[in-house]
Amino acid sequence: MELQALLAKSNALPSIPRVVSEVLSELDADDPSPRKIGQLVATDPALTARMLKLANSAFFNVTRQISSVDDAVGILGFSHVRTLVTAVALSSSFKAVPGVNLEQFWRYSLNTAKACRALAPGLRLNDGAAFTAGLVHAVGDLVMHIGMPEVVAKIDFSVAPLDLKRADAERAHLGYTYADVSAGFAKKWDFPDTIVKALQHQLLPFEGDTHEPMAGVVHMASWRARCQEMNMDREGLTKTFPDVVAILLGLDLEQVLDKDPSEWTSAGELSAFIS
Repeated sequence: MELQALLAKSNALPSIPRVVSEVLSELDADDPSPRKIGQLVATDPALTARMLKLANSAFFNVTRQISSVDDAVGILGFSHVRTLVTAVALSSSFKAVPGVNLEQFWRYSLNTAKACRALAPGLRLNDGAAFTAGLVHAVGDLVMHIGMPEVVAKIDFSVAPLDLKRADAERAHLGYTYADVSAGFAKKWDFPDTIVKALQHQLLPFEGDTHEPMAGVVHMASWRARCQEMNMDREGLTKTFPDVVAILLGLDLEQVLDKDPSEWTSAGELSAFIS
């Protein structure tokens, strides 16, 4: 199936509430308004309820009960509210995907997001936007499994979805990759342009005239999270390290490993996310 045909299957593929894109746009404003964010979220009772459930889970480990969206903004801050809104939208949109272990997928995605958040400040990038980009960077993989399950199953048979060579296999079979689909859906869902570009260029962030540091962060973080899923040892990390992207970001292997999350995603965090 051609990329545009896949993206055009709007009735068969997941959508997210309009309020989510509106909240993300407000969070990307120069001076986000906590009041406006609260008002936007309050227009969707289901979103509000799921946000509060997640906010009070082990995912954020807060010391007191969060009872309203205003509390969430005040206690967690804009960065975590962005995480909440995006996480709720994604977990509710993709409840069952043929051929995908969603527990593994979201664990990997959350770990990528955490690595993005850790790497971003040192490169003077917004850590909240980086976290969101990391969280949604591979959602195209889910879309592809839903939109054309038989075609993608053949790719799965030869190359696992989280294999480091997965994008190469998709390009060889389809002419495009999960990164292209992720970017297309982020644009369809009205995600901020910064995130759309990060997803679009994540595989080749500095190719030709392209210079997208946020995409470079996603590239580096997704490599690290995939290696974590594979329990790769130091020798494997060294051999697979994306050194070209790292050099252009001004990083080396030690600097990237130093930014590993203090805790990789736990069962408690994952349970709250996918419940």
